[in-house]
Amino acid sequence: MHGRAYLLLQRDFCDLKENNYKGITANPVSEDMMEWEVEIEGLQNSVWQGLVFQLTIHFTSEYNYAPPVVKFITIPFHPNVDPHTGQPCIDFLDNPEKWNTNYTLSSILLALQVMLSNPVLENPVNLEAARILVKDESLYRTILRLFNRPLQMKDDSQELPKDPHKCIRPIKTTSFSDYYQTWSRIATSKATEYYRTPLLKDPNFIGQYYKWKKMDLQHHKEWNLK
Repeated sequence: MHGRAYLLLQRDFCDLKENNYKGITANPVSEDMMEWEVEIEGLQNSVWQGLVFQLTIHFTSEYNYAPPVVKFITIPFHPNVDPHTGQPCIDFLDNPEKWNTNYTLSSILLALQVMLSNPVLENPVNLEAARILVKDESLYRTILRLFNRPLQMKDDSQELPKDPHKCIRPIKTTSFSDYYQTWSRIATSKATEYYRTPLLKDPNFIGQYYKWKKMDLQHHKEWNLK
């Protein structure tokens, strides 16, 4: 007999498939549905447009009374992603006291997509990424497209494997010195001002955000791909 967490995640999975959120793919990789692999695309008209981020989500039997553990498979150079642990800085994931039982798998995934494309620069966990993003957005874009490529599998497929051990690259971090040494000789872009609207803390924000996004996508001619 399956436990409460399993039944809730099964419900969340059905909801996720029914809504078919653009740029978000998630699948359980364990029979008890505690382990998930996720792909999230950066939002259009953002620095992260066209990039695919791959993550793992680990739930426990305490779901949905406690948040899951979310980590990036390959740690991106992002102001709100811990460069050492690969964990995203979202308050309700970091602090169990801010977790709300109204949050679902879809809430988590949409919050991650918003965070990736709208970084909070006031208190960044990756200071180097925030500094470059504020000082020179063009250089930051170049860095992203060099180091934030999807994982390549042994069969050259970009799909997430059923067995995570088939990945060629392990979870790892890349220091800023590696980024800088690669691009300091060729980056000549001028510095530009940069800011993003921080995530709202209202639990209902995520659902409302996606409603707005759907309304915008109905007027697709206004979205100009770069």
